[in-house]
Amino acid sequence: MAAETLGDWRPLTPEQAHERLRALTSPWWIAGGHAIDLFLGVRTRAHTDLDVGLFRDGQAEIFSALHGWEIHAAVNGRLRLLAAGETLRRGEHGLWCRPGAALPWALELMVNERDGADWVYRRDPEVRRPLDHVVLHDSRGIPYLAPEVQLLFKSKGRRPRDEQDLDVVLPRLDAGRREWLRAQLRRADPAHPWLRRLG
Repeated sequence: MAAETLGDWRPLTPEQAHERLRALTSPWWIAGGHAIDLFLGVRTRAHTDLDVGLFRDGQAEIFSALHGWEIHAAVNGRLRLLAAGETLRRGEHGLWCRPGAALPWALELMVNERDGADWVYRRDPEVRRPLDHVVLHDSRGIPYLAPEVQLLFKSKGRRPRDEQDLDVVLPRLDAGRREWLRAQLRRADPAHPWLRRLG
């Protein structure tokens, strides 16, 4: 979804998101390129938005954490304003959030699926992982998506920024993280070009 056609972005920082969302009782995590930076402990590139993941059953809490904000379902290039407490329909995964109608977008929420204590990959429900392997925390307690899981999401589009994220994080992936990502890429596309780089 193109930000230039749906309004400007002035994204929160991961630190600001943590301050606003820390009271949630449902799991949530920083995703996208910021998750790569949190894993590495350094900012590696410019970011135009802030992605935050959460589970479908945790959506209702967002209206309390973002009290007074506009929250829109973002589906197929269109936005739909949600009423307080309204949740996404099955098959919908994106929420765009801003402090007010005339203000820039500040946060994109990506709704994930789970089965009990397991995170479930929405593109292939057979791919699942225990939550404590999917969500890590930096030294300040900010939760973020594990790099191998973030790279799995990025492997589909392979935009220049996704290739850049692979470049910077690959040397820091241990054998277990590499093997998990390698297995999922083989499952999705046995000819995926990243497989050669994973060894």
